Amino acid sequence: MKLKGSPFVWVSFAMIVGVMGTALISPLYALYKEAWHLQASDISLIYVLYMGGALCGLLFLGRMPDRAGFRRVMQCGLVLALIGTFISMVAWNMGSLIVGRMIVGAASSMLTTSATLGLSQLSRAGQMQRVAMVTGFLMALGFGLGPLVGGIMGQWVAYPLVTTYIPTLLLGSLGLFALTRLELPESTLPDNAQRLHWRDALPKLTWPETKDSIAFVLTSALPFMAFGVFGLYASMSPLFLDKLVPWHGPFVSGTAIAVILLASACVQIMAGRLPTHWCGFGGLLGLALSNALLMVNLWAGSAILFALGVTLTAMGHGMSMLAGMGMVNRIAKPNNRSGLLSTYLVIGYIGSMLPMMAIGWIADHWGMNVAVCTFCIFVIALALTVAFFFQRHPRMRAAGL
Repeated sequence: MKLKGSPFVWVSFAMIVGVMGTALISPLYALYKEAWHLQASDISLIYVLYMGGALCGLLFLGRMPDRAGFRRVMQCGLVLALIGTFISMVAWNMGSLIVGRMIVGAASSMLTTSATLGLSQLSRAGQMQRVAMVTGFLMALGFGLGPLVGGIMGQWVAYPLVTTYIPTLLLGSLGLFALTRLELPESTLPDNAQRLHWRDALPKLTWPETKDSIAFVLTSALPFMAFGVFGLYASMSPLFLDKLVPWHGPFVSGTAIAVILLASACVQIMAGRLPTHWCGFGGLLGLALSNALLMVNLWAGSAILFALGVTLTAMGHGMSMLAGMGMVNRIAKPNNRSGLLSTYLVIGYIGSMLPMMAIGWIADHWGMNVAVCTFCIFVIALALTVAFFFQRHPRMRAAGL
């Protein structure tokens, strides 16, 4: 029996519920810390290894949809996401939780790359810009729903370290069933001539021409900082949020993370016509200001400053990602576009991994306030420096150069 309804809608649904489980755990980190007597460095390690799984999925499985077809890769990604989520649900210690999170990380990369290809193939010709906008919004919606659901379940449902994962398992199973029964156009089926080969799993990273090296370094700094600042909220905010606002619990941190992701997607839509050099400058300035407010609010404990900081973080994240992707497309040539995009994203993943490890280590030795302030000072100094050179660089100002 074939499934009724638009394939575009069902693929979108499968992608949303698939990636929803990736950030589901973020509001629960404080509960895990209390239940298992973890240190801040343990929380950062769980997050970093999850990102490591996502990075491996991007590097080694990123080209699979082109070879095997997007539906097959989405199905594999959903199966892995369900396995990783189940392991996370029954995890009995930090090691078992890490295994589950690494599997979920790899699954998220498979789902985002395959779903992006699928939605483009299911759309009419000449609508690539609309598809890119819709895909970006759907990803943000899925990633944003994860911490929101996790926060609600973690705050008010019994046995949150178990029950929080149930909605993802149920919805993910429905998405997998939908993909299995979906009737797709023949144009979306993979070419039989493109058989899978072990070389398809090799990473494909490239660097631009020498004349664009500096421009690419400045461009890659955008996801490095945007991913890093978001990673602070996604992994560490449950551990220091009680110092920023008078409210406590997983719902507060989950809502903050969801707002950043969803507002970031809206910012990218609204800033679509902004010149690239001003978009990148504004994004970096927003990240710098948000981190300055975060430092001040560690002592002020103001809900207003917290809301303003989250708003600036969303603005900075959205504008930085928009300008970064725009510059990658401007610098890339037809023969190195996919490799250059992979390099760009790998640098972003590194930006979400190394600083979090440093924050965890500093927090264990000198306290969370020192760790957060050290991170904020680093972001402010780097963001302002890159913003100055990014705004003035001629490659960012004119597409024809």
